[in-house]
Amino acid sequence: MVFDFTSCFLLSAAAFSGALVSGFAGFAFSAVAGSVLLRVLPPMEAVPLMMVCSVGVQAASVWSLRQNLHWKGSLSLIIGGLLGIPIAVYLLQNVETAAFRAGFGVAVALYAAYMLCRPALTNLHQVQSSVRSILIGFGGGLIGGLTAMPGALPTIWCDMRGLPKNQQRGLVQPFIAAMQICALALLLSSRSISPHVLIDLAISLPALAAGTALGIVLFRRVDQLAFRRIILITLLFSGLSLGL
Repeated sequence: MVFDFTSCFLLSAAAFSGALVSGFAGFAFSAVAGSVLLRVLPPMEAVPLMMVCSVGVQAASVWSLRQNLHWKGSLSLIIGGLLGIPIAVYLLQNVETAAFRAGFGVAVALYAAYMLCRPALTNLHQVQSSVRSILIGFGGGLIGGLTAMPGALPTIWCDMRGLPKNQQRGLVQPFIAAMQICALALLLSSRSISPHVLIDLAISLPALAAGTALGIVLFRRVDQLAFRRIILITLLFSGLSLGL
């Protein structure tokens, strides 16, 4: 890729917008940034760049939310997710998964649209169960490996339970970070990252840092209702990006 002002601007805009949404909501960096990066970079360059940037955003988010983290619940999710990722990798290598990604995207979009239109929310208050958390994490890892959206299922589960925003982020954020680090490690073990990715990262780093910081600040300032609506809108956008 020949770097000029337009290319640098698009890289920075994609990094900033993806980091802003992910810093606020905790997920969807690839869904937002990928809508630009996959149009201006080849996939073998764009995908590793998105993974590295997303891991950076997740690390910053985990650090900033460290006082709200729920390690016990997150550990159950992570264990389940780590069990689901190898199955997803096998399916990616041996089965056509485009139809699954599209179907899951439509399902997520329909859930988000329905919840946005509901006049009232009936929460599913249930006793915390490690087995249930492991199953949700397993589904998140499996789906995340196939769709690059590991946080969608745990986020929907937290929304259905009506968890406050701090508790939701404290539970889901370490899970998403662990899944993305695992995915990046698998990528590094299978192939070397092109030097172009490091150049892209250097160009987009200031915008990435600014977007992450602004997203975290906005998360701390919005109330519970606004946070939930924005999460559902993010899920709707992410689902549509997969389903269409």
